[in-house]
Amino acid sequence: MENKHRKRILITGAAGFLGSHLCDRFIAEDYDVIGMDNLITGDLQNIAHLFKLENFDFYHHDVSKFVHIPGDLDYILHFASPASPVDYLKIPIQTLKVGSLGTHNLLGLARAKQARILVASTSEVYGDPLVSPQSEDYWGNVNPVGPRGVYDEAKRFQEAITMAYHNAHGLDTRIVRIFNTFGSRMRLNDGRAIPTFIAQAIRGEDITLFGDGSQTRSFCYIDDQIEGIYRLLHSDCIQPINIGNPDEISLLQLAQEIIELTGSSSKISHRPLPIDDPKQRKPDIGLAKAQLNWQPKIDRKLGLEKTIDFYKKVPLETLSHKDFTYYNQK
Repeated sequence: MENKHRKRILITGAAGFLGSHLCDRFIAEDYDVIGMDNLITGDLQNIAHLFKLENFDFYHHDVSKFVHIPGDLDYILHFASPASPVDYLKIPIQTLKVGSLGTHNLLGLARAKQARILVASTSEVYGDPLVSPQSEDYWGNVNPVGPRGVYDEAKRFQEAITMAYHNAHGLDTRIVRIFNTFGSRMRLNDGRAIPTFIAQAIRGEDITLFGDGSQTRSFCYIDDQIEGIYRLLHSDCIQPINIGNPDEISLLQLAQEIIELTGSSSKISHRPLPIDDPKQRKPDIGLAKAQLNWQPKIDRKLGLEKTIDFYKKVPLETLSHKDFTYYNQK
């Protein structure tokens, strides 16, 4: 229900991991929130607690098709996209369409409503980086025709068309490059390392690790990520901004850490490394510090403890999904 005294925001991908936490944050900030999701990877359970609220509405819709929202809009957050290899390898065309057609539709909506739009990009625009840490002025090392290309290039195009709308039409735009993020509500069967490792450890199963585990990632807890996105939306930063935690760790170390934190008897099982698996992920967050006065506050251990507590409350049968294998941490 629209309230003329509240700011009004559309959040696409609202039933997903990041999208649902963003809905929570903007509800807490007393916005009128419109969630939109086609539920191809999202889950209504993530936002079920919001349906009773008078300042939350939900549209079951695919943003790759024309998007209409009645009334005024102040902001749009475009977070609709498959975000894990398990998903975008299964639905490559939909992944490309939501990054291209979906972004085009939402930029058009933002222009019609004179709304500010923030689009969710990713550290994947850097590909398998030749420099570390990755700063926003690094152009990346991406294979456009490899298995990950459908996601990487969708996001790179998304950034390009967003800047084109800003430059050609004066549209008020923001771009966030999201590095590895974890916390509650991550799907257990989507191939990402942390929920997969946690669930396997809780069950005492072998933890599946691709390659020798020396590839690194830098994990940001969800609360810190949401704070960074919130600050970016309300900033004057037009250029892309990295939001992530620069505390780098190898995936082998991560698996060992999760075994220790869960008190599990799990062993580590190695599998061949997938094609184009990035060897390093570490954000340079200098711009975020300078422009947003933001940096992560929650260290990995505390974040993992919170996340493990969340998954310990999940029914065991949920933790043993037949596709439950770490594929390729985004």
